[in-house]
Amino acid sequence: MKSGHPSGDRQIASVISDVDGTLVTSDKSLTPRSRDAVRRLDAAGIGFTIASARPPMGLTSLIAELGLRQPIGAFNGSTLLDPDGTIIAEHFIPEDTAGEAVRLFGGLGLAIWVFARGRWNLRDPHGPYTDLERRTLQAEPTCVEDLTPLLAVASKIVGVSADTDHLAECEERVAEALGNGADVHRSQAYYLDVTPHGRGKGTFVDEIAHRLGIPNARIATLGDAANDMAMFARSGFSVAMGNATEAVKRAASAVTTGNDEEGFAKAVDEFLLTR
Repeated sequence: MKSGHPSGDRQIASVISDVDGTLVTSDKSLTPRSRDAVRRLDAAGIGFTIASARPPMGLTSLIAELGLRQPIGAFNGSTLLDPDGTIIAEHFIPEDTAGEAVRLFGGLGLAIWVFARGRWNLRDPHGPYTDLERRTLQAEPTCVEDLTPLLAVASKIVGVSADTDHLAECEERVAEALGNGADVHRSQAYYLDVTPHGRGKGTFVDEIAHRLGIPNARIATLGDAANDMAMFARSGFSVAMGNATEAVKRAASAVTTGNDEEGFAKAVDEFLLTR
């Protein structure tokens, strides 16, 4: 774990938070206390935005509810959008890599989702975790017989399984097979995400710092998963959630309580508004 509080010329000017497992509870709710914490950051002159594995359509309600004004990072930061939903920049998985990911996922017995052309595409609308994703995104999937035509414009491909131990084993195998063609991380224990290589949450921190004209050292980040560690490494101060793995906690400057225990709001109070 990194040490110390942000201070001096490293005073926090902006905060970037992960969403699922961090900002919202396990049932995907934003608590009144978390909403108030974002308001207090704003009152203190500290900017706030989110970086999430979710697609843009899954962030719309949060953007409105929190009144976000800075750019938002969807698909782990590989797609940048304005608060009004306008896409600022987006990157796709190379088509051959996307095809290999789909082949691998099929061989490993995983359900396959392809996020492309602004839609959540799949073959089986009743597969594992589709009901949860419907509630999370507040959207219906698009059912297709053939995913192949989507692979040239895929922003994210997800392998889904209720067997979380199997999915953990798949993560290393898929990452090794795809190499530098894509980034491979579990965003949840049951979701294995394939996203554009080198365009993750770390580069999103760089983008926000550039747009605000501030050093990365003045940005604080919060997260709970392995895909948040790149964000921690590129920011001046980082907070891991109590529900994070030990590896994620060790990568952070500080650790708060879990996302179901008001960990986000507590981190704002204890670490981000104190200096």
